Amino acid sequence: MRSMLICALLLATVTLGKACLSGQFTESGQCCSLCPVGFGVEASCGKEDTKCAPCPQGTFSSSESLKPCVPCTKCPPSLPTLTTCSASSDTHCECDTGFFFMNVYGVCAPCSKCRRGEGVIQECKSQNDRLCKICGPGTFSEEHHSTKPCQMCTRCSDNEVEIRPCLPNSDTLCMDKKLHIMSRPSETEGPHVTPHWPLLEEEEVNRTPEPSKFTPQDEGGRNNIVAYVSVLAAVVLGLLIYVAYKCWQSCKQKRALSKAHAAELGTSPEGEKLQSDSGVFLDSYSLQDNQLNKGSKRDSKHDNRLYINLTPHRQEEVERLLQEGSGRGWRHLGAALGYEPEQLDLFGRGEAPAHTLLSNWAQKEGSTLGLLFSALARIERPDVVTALNCTSQGASVV
Repeated sequence: MRSMLICALLLATVTLGKACLSGQFTESGQCCSLCPVGFGVEASCGKEDTKCAPCPQGTFSSSESLKPCVPCTKCPPSLPTLTTCSASSDTHCECDTGFFFMNVYGVCAPCSKCRRGEGVIQECKSQNDRLCKICGPGTFSEEHHSTKPCQMCTRCSDNEVEIRPCLPNSDTLCMDKKLHIMSRPSETEGPHVTPHWPLLEEEEVNRTPEPSKFTPQDEGGRNNIVAYVSVLAAVVLGLLIYVAYKCWQSCKQKRALSKAHAAELGTSPEGEKLQSDSGVFLDSYSLQDNQLNKGSKRDSKHDNRLYINLTPHRQEEVERLLQEGSGRGWRHLGAALGYEPEQLDLFGRGEAPAHTLLSNWAQKEGSTLGLLFSALARIERPDVVTALNCTSQGASVV
């Protein structure tokens, strides 16, 4: 009798546990109530049931829970507010296309892309990143950077044979059953061929082997192979010529930029005097670096122009130097401007991290060229300083 009573109590506890959504109980065994949307916990569940209160202004609660209201997100001054905060929903900050707002860091991060074999299950929105999932049975995705859901696998028809089954990263491979691969031509398609019947042992011994003959069909196949090889050789030669042309053009642009920098900076009178009078050779590049560093320090104190007001052409030139430079690039500049490594990793997920970094920094208050000059001087990038300066400013630096 006692064991039956214990079993009944256990069954009642399990039943109440399944029915209790909060999973917590008061000391008297009553299920703790969840606070509805727009309400937060004022007094936790314990001796008595949960006490809830409406979320005050500046806080919100978007789901039923046993937690207090959460403070609303504040958009940066440069980002427009898509929807204001309410008691039941957080603030939504508007980012550019292909970006979403991260409340943790307060920045617009680039949307993720699905890898090969994965498909999109949730699109990138203003507050949420794109979610991907491995393609299930009967679906596939062959794109390496996909923004689409998984596609349905192809089914071979009755006239086809399945060569390879459908995989998450590749579609089904089918082949027509009527393809005459490694088959002999029929009587209607070629010259008449006498059927070869099994010979007797004596006939087989006395039979002299016939020399192999070269048929017109073999000649046509050989001509096709020669044509394919010729086309392939022409394509490879064209690619080599294109690569050589791009390398030559890149070297030409680098030489032109170096000549333009040398003409813009020039040689200081002190350097010429040291070279002519004392007979000691003074490296002109070290003089240019010292002058650029002095100019950047002077500009950092007096240049209050905003980076966002530069022409798009000059901004693209600066981004290209930080993206393709062999020295310290956009990551070092981001660290010098005060960005955390986690934020830089987010920028690096996009296709143009230098553009993302400078665009995000330009939206902050006080993003002047003076501060940018100082950061570039700390990471030793005088070439980017030269690209930022106009022609008239380049003459004043010398």
